[in-house]
Amino acid sequence: MLRNSHLYIIISVLLCAISAGAASLPRRANSDPLPSHVDSTAAAVDSSSVDTIPDSYDPLRRTLISEAVPESVAASSLPVFHPKEETKSRIQRQKVDLDNVVTFSAKDSLVLVGKNSAFMYGDSEVKYGDMELQGAEIKMDMATNVVYAVGRPDSVGELQGSPVFSDKSGEYESKTMSYNFKTKRGMITDVVTEQGEGYLTGGRTKMMESGEYYLADGKYSTCDDHDHPHFYFQLTKAKVIPKKNVVTGPAYMVLAGLPLPLAVPFGYFPFSEKYSSGIIFPSFGDDYNRGFYLSNGGYYFAINDNIDLALTGEIYTKGSWGINAQSAYVKRYKYSGSFHLSYINTIFGEKGNPDYSKQTNFQILWNHSQDSKANPNMTLSASVNFSTSGYTRNDLNSYYSNSFTENTKSSTINMTYRIPNSKWSFSTTANIAQRTQDSTLAVSFPNLTVSLSQVYPFKRKRAVGAERWYEKIKLSYSGQFQNSLTAKQDQFFKKSLIKDWRNGMRHSIPISATFNLFKYINLTPQISLNDRMYTSKVRRSWDPNASAEVCDTTYSLYNVWDFNASVSLDTKIYGFFQPMKFLGDKVKMIRHVLTPTISFSGAPDFSSPFFGYYGNYSYQDSKGETVTKKYSLFPNALYGVPGQGRQGVVSVSLANNVEMKVKSDNDSIGEKKISLIENFSVSQSYNFAADSMNWSNIQTSLLLRLVKNFNLSLSATWDVYTYQLNSAGNPVRVNVPRWKAGKGLGRLSSTGTSFSYTFNNNTFKRKDKKDDKKKSGSVDDEPDNSHELENTSGDFRNNRTGNSETADSGLQLNDDGYMAWEVPWSLTFNYSVNYGYGAFNKKKMEYDGKITQNLSFSGNIQPTKNWNFGFSASYNFDTHKIAYMNCNISRDLHCFTMTASFIPVGPYKSYNFHIAVKSSLLQDLKYDKRSSMTNGVTWY
Repeated sequence: MLRNSHLYIIISVLLCAISAGAASLPRRANSDPLPSHVDSTAAAVDSSSVDTIPDSYDPLRRTLISEAVPESVAASSLPVFHPKEETKSRIQRQKVDLDNVVTFSAKDSLVLVGKNSAFMYGDSEVKYGDMELQGAEIKMDMATNVVYAVGRPDSVGELQGSPVFSDKSGEYESKTMSYNFKTKRGMITDVVTEQGEGYLTGGRTKMMESGEYYLADGKYSTCDDHDHPHFYFQLTKAKVIPKKNVVTGPAYMVLAGLPLPLAVPFGYFPFSEKYSSGIIFPSFGDDYNRGFYLSNGGYYFAINDNIDLALTGEIYTKGSWGINAQSAYVKRYKYSGSFHLSYINTIFGEKGNPDYSKQTNFQILWNHSQDSKANPNMTLSASVNFSTSGYTRNDLNSYYSNSFTENTKSSTINMTYRIPNSKWSFSTTANIAQRTQDSTLAVSFPNLTVSLSQVYPFKRKRAVGAERWYEKIKLSYSGQFQNSLTAKQDQFFKKSLIKDWRNGMRHSIPISATFNLFKYINLTPQISLNDRMYTSKVRRSWDPNASAEVCDTTYSLYNVWDFNASVSLDTKIYGFFQPMKFLGDKVKMIRHVLTPTISFSGAPDFSSPFFGYYGNYSYQDSKGETVTKKYSLFPNALYGVPGQGRQGVVSVSLANNVEMKVKSDNDSIGEKKISLIENFSVSQSYNFAADSMNWSNIQTSLLLRLVKNFNLSLSATWDVYTYQLNSAGNPVRVNVPRWKAGKGLGRLSSTGTSFSYTFNNNTFKRKDKKDDKKKSGSVDDEPDNSHELENTSGDFRNNRTGNSETADSGLQLNDDGYMAWEVPWSLTFNYSVNYGYGAFNKKKMEYDGKITQNLSFSGNIQPTKNWNFGFSASYNFDTHKIAYMNCNISRDLHCFTMTASFIPVGPYKSYNFHIAVKSSLLQDLKYDKRSSMTNGVTWY
């Protein structure tokens, strides 16, 4: 940048022209220097671009020249500047009334006329203080302190390089721009500026020195297509305070170029970079049973940067109403969470009519998580989903969500504290489980747990030599206190805290050690000590006068303790099998791992009078015979009581694992493992101390790895005894094993499994062999299978390596140049099946089998980029009908979003249509249409 003492611009230009022999350039006795406030360094450009102005100069540029260049000055006589030439001459100083230096530059060419005018062409730029103006062509007149910028049409007539003005208030794009340095005022045509989440465009705009803008014939829209917005508010006049608000006069809405009869006398659009409170406008609609309504309207409180609160409500013309409170909170490196409270009062029918009913329901949702950086020794987490049984049936927002089909809900709050540099930890929890089918609540609060992780009490701190046998002894401790109650929802608060709540305390100390025998056998002895503490004891007796049992409950602190000892032996046996050659050399080896375990456990008879845990009484039955009945003194105890009879149990279990090693297709020398049977186990026990029913049922479990991301797990119980009818004609289990009765080793009594499977575009797609050839080197040690299942979360982009995407249209092309057309879709099945005993067949003296099945499925399909269809449903195998189905259709309308949800079958047939602007600023610009028809089902 040249200062006032170094401005020799005009004189140097004349000297350069004389030396070049430019006879057409007239000499000037006194060359007027540029004003001292103009930075001429940025104005130096290549002389080849500004020697002459051609006669075919476009009209837009000719207009700029004619405004400041006298007619007597020929185009060829304009001065030309060369950046590398030096000038030495005396200059004249001139005082100007500007506060900052004006810096200007141009990419193509620059023409200076006299000492006050400059014409810039091609990506021109002018800077003055905090103001910056860019444009294809700029005229600057320092005599009037005005700078004027316009765009320039290209070869096809499209305007390029439109003026862009920026200052502290923001950035503004327009077709023409005029700005006065001194007054800091300007005139703008067709301005485009982003204010908040929307865009302000207009015809004529006046910029004031205070930074405010006055607009005439403007548009405001959240659509980023400035030239052809999908919708906008036509503003007759408006005042804009950048980054604060827009206040308009009369305005009306235009949708898809069509003016709508939706006009307002004035408008106010607030902008803020910080959270702010405000009114939440409600949605309107009508419900078949409750009438017309206004819902989700209220007020939003921006309390601070860490927490907010939204209070909303709903009201119906037939008397129903509801209120909601929703908040989210977060504190960096500390915690985060949210809660939602809702209360609804639902009225059906007219008061006095037989179909009149009134219900009150509420819901509490709370999620809280603590950052691990807040306190490494203490954690607090909460996941609360509690609602009364009729809430989802009466809340309109639940009709089209997954919560509508939930039969069980659970809530948990947990806090854990670990003593630093210690193995002791303390935790407290509160649990609530709900069953909406019959409105049963199971509440457990408070629950306290004290635990000591595994320690070796006899281990030497400074070990010398080999490890001693007693150093392998390990123990742990767990202490629990629990207080729980299970009751119907409407009877819950009527229960007695002392008589109805179940509570107790338990202490458990397992002691064990593991030794190695004969190098291959593991010997594990174990002793387990248990102590239970209860607050009530029930004694029973027989009243011969009433011929009934009489109970006497006493309340105090009672100890119930027991112990058991066991010893187990286990090892692993490996077997290898190499297939025959006629099977080919694909399979290299099959390995079978057998893990047998034998254990013996024993315990005394804790039902003997010595321990005092059981009582007995005698009575005469209807036949006059004396019957002695033994009973537990602690019925329904929270942690149970020790079992009756001595125990001397031998248990045997066999676990199997089968894998196959094959050659890898990806590498000629590579190998991979395939799991044939991940785990197959069989176990049974025999009680030597029992007087009957010595054999236990056979337990089996099977785990198969079918595909990469899917495992099939089955567990089954096999009954080993037969059944007969007692004197009352009821089936009873008798001490006759099935193999003695000639009915086989065991009969399947219960089994079941559940799984989910997702099909999508990639499920049946063949693997590209070209990609496989690129992989080489390593051996795949992980089990693999020929099929793969991938669970997708809705990302339907085509990621095939052979496709290319054009930058202009966004289309994806195949290798052959055709457009890649693919309809993304997914279909998910959730299926569970259980088999168990049903009704007793007296002819076969066996229980008939009963199968219980549950099936739910969901899916979506995206036929185009903006359309999406989805559904979820469940099938009832008893009625052989669809129990519930929810369908959703959504359409992305660029700046709008449209969704339609409907329930086509069942007692809750209804639909919901919603269209709204995406921007949160205009979220109240929406339309909702709902229709719900219920049959008044009583859920409890």
